[in-house]
Amino acid sequence: MPETVGYLLDTNIVVALIRGNPLGQRINAQYKLQHNLYRCLVSVVSVGELIALGRAFGWGRQKLSKLRGLLEELVWIDINSWDILEAYGEIYDISNQSGRSMGENDIWIAATAKVTGAVLLTTDKDFDHLHGEHLTRIWIDPKK
Repeated sequence: MPETVGYLLDTNIVVALIRGNPLGQRINAQYKLQHNLYRCLVSVVSVGELIALGRAFGWGRQKLSKLRGLLEELVWIDINSWDILEAYGEIYDISNQSGRSMGENDIWIAATAKVTGAVLLTTDKDFDHLHGEHLTRIWIDPKK
């Protein structure tokens, strides 16, 4: 893997890591996340999503504790910065003009990736239209 400024983990990547399923194991092994968590970033938007998803999925105390432990090892990127707010507006506009609707949380995550320069790891195709020109993302096929 080439050296990067780090990875920004999309919400779905953290869910896979917490579940420890074959997808999570493959992601962890391929990108050596367990050994490089100090380089991994997460948007505070994903943190909120993950807490909500944990409740929606009915995760018990043990899994929620595992989630909290993993989140404590990641670098949280706050969205309360002028650069991220501007990037949000830009990505919102680009997406609408290209006919690609994105959820608001995905726009915040994309803006965070753009501003930090981190490579976005995701299993979603929602960021495809931004790849290359606005951010760098690695799409991981969740079905492999």
